[in-house]
Amino acid sequence: MKVFLDSIGCRLNQSEIEAMAAQFRAAGHVVVDSPQGADLVVVNTCAVTSEAASDSRQKIRQAARAGAGEIVATGCWTTLEPQAALRLPGVARAVSNMDKDELVSQVLGLPQADFDLEPLAREPLPGLRQRTRAFIKVQDGCDNHCTFCITRVARGAGRSRTLAEVLGDVERAVQGGALEVVLTGVHLGSWGQDFQPRQHLADLVRGLLTHSSAARLRLSSLEPWDLDESFFQLWQDARLCRHLHLPLQAGSAAVLRRMARKTTPDQFRALVAQARAAVPEVAVTTDLLVGFPGEGEAEFAEGLAFVREMGFAGGHVFAFSPRPGTPAAGYADPVPAPVKKQRSALMRAAVAESAAAYAQSFVGRTVEVLWEVCSALGPEGWRMQGWTDQYVRVSAAAPQPLWNQISSVRLLRAQGETLEGEIVAARQG
Repeated sequence: MKVFLDSIGCRLNQSEIEAMAAQFRAAGHVVVDSPQGADLVVVNTCAVTSEAASDSRQKIRQAARAGAGEIVATGCWTTLEPQAALRLPGVARAVSNMDKDELVSQVLGLPQADFDLEPLAREPLPGLRQRTRAFIKVQDGCDNHCTFCITRVARGAGRSRTLAEVLGDVERAVQGGALEVVLTGVHLGSWGQDFQPRQHLADLVRGLLTHSSAARLRLSSLEPWDLDESFFQLWQDARLCRHLHLPLQAGSAAVLRRMARKTTPDQFRALVAQARAAVPEVAVTTDLLVGFPGEGEAEFAEGLAFVREMGFAGGHVFAFSPRPGTPAAGYADPVPAPVKKQRSALMRAAVAESAAAYAQSFVGRTVEVLWEVCSALGPEGWRMQGWTDQYVRVSAAAPQPLWNQISSVRLLRAQGETLEGEIVAARQG
């Protein structure tokens, strides 16, 4: 059977799709790069914004138009609106997040134990942008109550996977060829809080650094209130990537209170200072939400000034869109769409400026780059694109494709947030 897998949204969705791909392959099926002619299509949907929900529906419609034999919808939007998913053309099943881990076994009619086999060589999902990094799901669900977020409803209560389970997935990914492992979760920093006795994410990271052979270990998004100064001592192990993604959402204390975020600008500033003191050259990236209900000009200006002060190495800027089922959907004093658009542009420009300054600071240095993108051969050779452990994008020419290899690269110049360099030496893992 030919299977096409598609995903919208977060790294956790990507991790789940990769796990499904491995299970389908273990059962003898072929994962293909297009829904056209596929016997089965699985779409892992997203609902974090109204645009993500719309993209999810569009992906399903595209698969139906391409002639997919059967479509299975899963993920957050499907969990929130299963009947709407089933009404879309070609959709035979709507699988909730709570049942997603058993999706492949249910579709194929096989016991889940049949997939617990010796690791296969890791094959990236087919397509133009093959990922070298392995996304490993370590936690699901969320117990926060941010007033704008529907994910807690769609994903349920927080629940952690054991160190042994995660370690098994990491080692299978490494044995299959992955050089970098990314730990993902809805609320990653809450890992272990549902255990008895309680554990902390630091315990998981320490265990993986001790017992796994991953060349690089990266953490995905971490809520700032889950961390303290002692957490940054983990970076004494150079395999832990010097990158912290800390969602701020707003730089105004009043807006953060209305969002029910468990931090303040002062607390966030102090945490970032601790991280930078403990982990030199750490990249701190963030998420920002503009146009939250009630956000006046003074609050936006306060938030913009705070973002400029922080000097983020990068970030994602979103305009607020009300999500039915969240408290903020009913808040008074909505910000008009043209104002949200203007503020989004100003905030994106501020983040781009600080990201470019961070990238510029590496010019003249030699760094290690894991290559992930290899484009067509040109006069200078193969055009490679990859990332440093701080997740700074680097581009260079190579005499042969170096996909999924790590090279030493001398950085020559910065073009915005991307660094141009020349390869000094390449090595295989």
